[in-house]
Amino acid sequence: MAEQLEFFPIQSPCRGICQSDERGYCRGCMRSRDERFNWQKLSDPQKQEVLRLCRQRFLRKQRATSAGASEEPQQSSLF
Repeated sequence: MAEQLEFFPIQSPCRGICQSDERGYCRGCMRSRDERFNWQKLSDPQKQEVLRLCRQRFLRKQRATSAGASEEPQQSSLF
């Protein structure tokens, strides 16, 4: 597979929401603590891998949230 050239530096995915969730990932960008603190030291391929992992974490969290919402009863209470 041919390697794609990068013309621009890979920007940090930080959204300014710097709070950790229950699993230790940032609620804004879904990076782990180590990924956030070492971002500037990572090579471009390493940064791309972190971004891929962040997308997976976001989608997993989104699926879990939507699955939890669908478990609520559809019929309103009779009482």
